[in-house]
Amino acid sequence: MMIGGFLLGNLFAMAAQQKPAPAKTWNLRDHVPRQEVIINVHRGAGVLAPESSIEAFEIAWGLNAIPEADVRTTRDGVIVSFHDGDFARILPHASEEMKKKGIRDLTCEEVMTLDIGAWKGAPFAGQRVLTLSAIVGTLKAYPERRVYIDIKNVDFEQLARETEGVHPQLIVASTNYDELKRWKEVAPRSFTLHWMGGSEAELSERLDRLEKERFRAIDQLQIHVRVGKDGAFSPGGDFLLRTGERLRKHDVHYQVFPWECNDATVFQRLMDLGVAGLATDYPDVTVQAVTDYYAR
Repeated sequence: MMIGGFLLGNLFAMAAQQKPAPAKTWNLRDHVPRQEVIINVHRGAGVLAPESSIEAFEIAWGLNAIPEADVRTTRDGVIVSFHDGDFARILPHASEEMKKKGIRDLTCEEVMTLDIGAWKGAPFAGQRVLTLSAIVGTLKAYPERRVYIDIKNVDFEQLARETEGVHPQLIVASTNYDELKRWKEVAPRSFTLHWMGGSEAELSERLDRLEKERFRAIDQLQIHVRVGKDGAFSPGGDFLLRTGERLRKHDVHYQVFPWECNDATVFQRLMDLGVAGLATDYPDVTVQAVTDYYAR
């Protein structure tokens, strides 16, 4: 019995040695150099400076991140960067009539008189709306810089024409898949980001439809994530992990946006779930979180 037990023990030991090790989860550190990690700065670093201003953009670029410009068209056909559909939030001391208006109601000359910095405090007073032509000029001067263009209200042909010289530096973002397909037709050298939020069931349905088209015209995909008071993610961690595996099969850059979050540990937990990039309102916190993550 002792011999039999000894032999049986050896067989179990050999089986354990031959059992394949569990597959290692895809990890950002193992596949992407730190300097190439994409950090998408929501509203162009709008928490650190008046959103969509050149001052905010410079903060994002200075952190080696990519600012986002929300583009709208003035009444006389000039494309500018401005997030909101009206002026109520950015111009709190304006008349009630003015607060109800938006970029589409003013000429470019009128838009450029607006002080979009004073609402954030005296140190920011006097900052102005940023025009698309100014953005293009900066990109031409600094070819290493990039910008996310979030579609609000623009003509695609005009946008493509006025940015032609910097298409490889642009990442056009939309939650509307048809818009991204249209953009790729007029600017094939540019890049795209498809962003989406919702429940796991809603997201799964959208991803299923995109996969049937093999994610055509999509270079990057961003999932909006809510973080509960208990730290739980919505959609959940397992869903986020599976989504990353799914997107990598189609060579789509996987990005998540933890909504209204400035917790470095949250960014690092998301990186453990296989994300390749992060969108954020807090680029300073996020950049340091990524740097610390690589230093582990």
